[in-house]
Amino acid sequence: MGSVSQSKRLLNYPDPLRGPDVPYVVERKSNPPIRGWFICAAALILEYLRFVREIIWHNAGFGDLRKIRPYIEDYEPWFEPQIVPYPDPETTDEAKDDIQDDEIPETEAAKRDDIQHKYPQAKYYSVEDYRTLYLSGALTPLDVAQALLPLIRRDVENPTEYSSAWFDSKVEKILAAARASTQRYKEGRSLGPLDGVPAGIKDEYDMDGYETNLGSKNIYTGTIHEDDSITTWCVRKLQESGAIILGKLSMHEFGLDTTGNNPIHGTPRNPHNPNYYTGGSSSGTGYAVSAGLIPIGLGSDGGGSIRIPSSLCGVFGLKPTHGRLSFKPGQNHCLTCACLGPIAADIKSLATVFQVICKPHPSSPFPPLKRLSLTTPPNGGNPKVLGIPSAWFARATPAIQTLCNTMIRRLCSDHGYTAVEIDIPFLPEGQIAHAITVLTDAATLLPETSNLTYGNRILIALGTVTPASDYMLAMKLRRVLMQHLSWLWQQYPGMLIVTPTTSCEGLPIKTKSELKWGVNDGDRTLQSMEYVWLANFCGLPSISVPAGFVGPESGLVNDMDVQGRGEVPVGLMAMGEWCAEEQLLQFGAVCEEAGADRRRRPPIWVDVVKKAKEDVAQRG
Repeated sequence: MGSVSQSKRLLNYPDPLRGPDVPYVVERKSNPPIRGWFICAAALILEYLRFVREIIWHNAGFGDLRKIRPYIEDYEPWFEPQIVPYPDPETTDEAKDDIQDDEIPETEAAKRDDIQHKYPQAKYYSVEDYRTLYLSGALTPLDVAQALLPLIRRDVENPTEYSSAWFDSKVEKILAAARASTQRYKEGRSLGPLDGVPAGIKDEYDMDGYETNLGSKNIYTGTIHEDDSITTWCVRKLQESGAIILGKLSMHEFGLDTTGNNPIHGTPRNPHNPNYYTGGSSSGTGYAVSAGLIPIGLGSDGGGSIRIPSSLCGVFGLKPTHGRLSFKPGQNHCLTCACLGPIAADIKSLATVFQVICKPHPSSPFPPLKRLSLTTPPNGGNPKVLGIPSAWFARATPAIQTLCNTMIRRLCSDHGYTAVEIDIPFLPEGQIAHAITVLTDAATLLPETSNLTYGNRILIALGTVTPASDYMLAMKLRRVLMQHLSWLWQQYPGMLIVTPTTSCEGLPIKTKSELKWGVNDGDRTLQSMEYVWLANFCGLPSISVPAGFVGPESGLVNDMDVQGRGEVPVGLMAMGEWCAEEQLLQFGAVCEEAGADRRRRPPIWVDVVKKAKEDVAQRG
């Protein structure tokens, strides 16, 4: 589909206009990390001394947009990057009722049924696996729920390590849902592929019967009701599909950093390497899927918070087009950048859950999404063009560059993709503009910070000193970038922009004290967000897929009560044109096949099916 016709199919599509031809130059200053109790003192100093905040604000490069003012001052600001498709003739009102969720999208590799046989170490239990077990009667949803609850509950005498990913699980609600699903299967009236499948939701979502804390000490449970419920629309769709939601999953407080560090509720360790963080802010979702507890979970993404933990935990994560998934009846408190989305153990499960949760809320301007296909259409509807911004790509460490470049070469040599060189202007400044936007949103939303973690108090303090003129420059730069991207898609219709997901080899836990007090490492945060921010700032859909493993960072202190020091997963990321989620999922399906030999389960992976069958046998 050409860019011209694409623009005709999308409302509010940016004018295709090439941005200024400027060299890619990074002049970022380094900022020392703050850990342990020092972070307490630093937060207090910044909160009480404005001139210190302003010094650090400038040192962090937040004033750098002024250097490019002559290039961008004549552009109109763009505040919310929501690009909406016109209704598809295939999903008109008359056809809506015919679009059911009773099928799981098929992949080319699945048709050949070869990946799991060639590479058993890459095999996770999928949505399809659970459905097959339930339909055959080999297991029931109740069997699976009963097997999982002892692993994830915190309210028991000896909670397991897996419980660190779960803030709360309401046992009776879970068992009631599992019994109801079991009965439906027994009576032959299953609701579809997600019926009985275990799932979890990030603590950012509202759900009846649960508190919403956003990873903090405070209570932020929604007060806006719809149909006598506060449950977030996406969660309602999961419930209506029969999925068994096992509870609220861990997150970095307010989603304001990328490690998943949470001194309040506890920090889940990376399933592949316990000396590393999971990545965040959807840390619990990334952990639970990677550890095999659930095949699907919901996260959110305002600056890579789905894709970073997906990458660092070795699973799949999809950030949809801005506004595609509804926050209703609650509100999106980072309206200019954040969105909701899924994380999954495999690409078919990711597509299946996305198909369910993307059903538009009645107030949504988005039309229903047609049934997803994971196979490339034979008529050339997917041109298979990969745009490589080489100068930006080179910001990753050599090991990550090598891993991702070899994956791209596989895609080109074995799967019909073509790589083209592209340039995007003002990428370092764009990352600063995204940071300014998110921190200003946070500072506006959270004027009272005394009960928050010290790391977030530092970030919010910096957000309070951004001048309105700098914020407006950020919004002007957003239009520059969106129009340039539109121009690129005019040149290369259907292109996917491909980079590593992160530029650094994971996020190491340096000391025990940072788990207690928190950590503020601005340099590492920017490295982890090097690539992900563009999709948030410009509203693009984006996917992270497993690309393999790299060795751990050298120089880690060995003062933690953990055993072993495994490798760290790395993700390959693609960004598509607005509303190109299906194309990204097709790319993910190809990558799943191309990279199957590079993938393996973590040492702590739980064989839920085996455990459930053993428990059933013991009960007699």
